[in-house]
Order: sequence, then structure tokens, then C-alpha cells
Amino acid sequence: MKKYLALLTVVILLLQGSVSVVFAQQEAGKPSGTQQADSSTVTKKPAAAMQKTTMDPASEETKSFHQVLKEKFIEGSPGFMGIVLLTLILGLALAIERIIYLNLSTTNTQKLLNKVETALENGGVEAARDVCKNTRGPVAGIFLQGIDRISDGLDVVEKSIISYGGVLMGRLEKGLSWISLFIALAPMLGFMGTVIGMIQAFDNIEAVGDISPTIVAGGIKVALLTTVFGLIVAIILQIFYNYIVAKIDSLINDMEDSSISFVDILAKNVSKNN
Repeated sequence: MKKYLALLTVVILLLQGSVSVVFAQQEAGKPSGTQQADSSTVTKKPAAAMQKTTMDPASEETKSFHQVLKEKFIEGSPGFMGIVLLTLILGLALAIERIIYLNLSTTNTQKLLNKVETALENGGVEAARDVCKNTRGPVAGIFLQGIDRISDGLDVVEKSIISYGGVLMGRLEKGLSWISLFIALAPMLGFMGTVIGMIQAFDNIEAVGDISPTIVAGGIKVALLTTVFGLIVAIILQIFYNYIVAKIDSLINDMEDSSISFVDILAKNVSKNN
């Protein structure tokens, strides 16, 4: 429960930050009274001066990538862009939670096997059980499950390890379906914004009754920006998803290899006792 509360807190904080950025940019884009007065004064300047001011490359170079990104976010309709941003935040929150969980589940299996073998030789089953209890991770859990069934024979131990290993694999893969959902949802939302932007462009053409670049440009710009941001979100989440899948595969391989070695250690210990 604490894990999900922490995840929800991270999502809320990220949402608050993104919403404040959007509203700040929208407020900054509104002209004030003095700005309107200046604009009325600027309209009296010659066209050549206006063109020189608008085409000044120095003003364009002063904008950072972060500022340009926020401007494009607002220009792409905050309604759709906000939904795409929400999918990014939720997907990243789930991905970060999985990465932390998987890193905490990682164990030095060879070192653990050596400890268990030494404990079995020196202190017996109880000492090996204490070693597994004091070690975190799914590999230690599998070892503990096998040690608890050692009195029932090696066949029961193997079946118990296989069954419990399947349960642990399900825990490792928990949440992946939601991350894959956000990966698929982000470009879909972008394409939906594309369709709506094109509809707006054709509505403007129908209302004016003329096809001109200025009429069509607004709708097409919204369409392209929503598509680009949707694809960017999908690419970012896909990278995290592939890393998580690779980490899970590595943990599963360690679980399988160490389980075989663990059963061999138990068989050797049982033969010595007999």
C-alpha cells in the first residue's frame, strides 16, 4: 500500500508542475495593457522595420530548447497535448517504480549460493534458512521455499521451487501491461489530434470559401504538433519498457540457474547426512 501511495504522490506532483507550466506560458502569452500600447505604436513603423524586427535571428537564437518546447506545446492545443503529457507522466511513474523494484530484487546469486552452502555445512538447515531470510530478492525467496520443503524430499523441493518461481515471475512482470498501454495510447492520441486538426482546417476553408495557406496552416500545425508529441512520448516509454523487459529476463535467468545449483547443493547435503 505504501508503494502505491508513493507512486500516486509522484504522479500528482508531476501533474501539478506540468499544469503550472502550461498556465504560466498562457499568461505570458497574453498581452498586457502596456504591451498593447506598444503594439499600437509599433504598427506605425514602416514595413521594412517590422520585417527586420521579426526576422532578427538573434532573438530566435536566444530561445532555449525548453522554451521552444513549451511554446510548441501550447500551440498544439493544450487540451490534446495535456492528455498526451498525462500518458507520459503515468507511464514514467510506472516505469520508474518497476525499475526501482527490479533493482532492489537483484541479488548476487553466486555469493548467496556460497553462503547457503557454508551455512548448510556448518549450521544445518536452520542456519541456511536464516541466511535466506536476511537476503532480499526473489532468488532468496526461492531458496527459502526449497529449504522449508527439504524434509519432504528433493522431488517436492523441485516442484515447490518451480511453482513459487512462477509466482515470483508474475510479480516481476507486474505493471508491464499498463506501460505497454501508454506506449500504444500516446501515438493514438497524437493521431486523433491530427484528424481533429485537419477537420478544423477544412471547416475554416468551408467557412471562408477559399483555400489559402493562412487558413489551412493553423489546423495543419495543430495536427502535426500533436502527432510529433505523441510519437516522442511513445519513444521515451518504449525505451524504458525495453530496459525493464531486459532486466526481468536477466532476473529470471538468474533464478533458473541458481535454482539448479541450489538443488544440487541440497542433494549433496542430503547425501552427506545419510
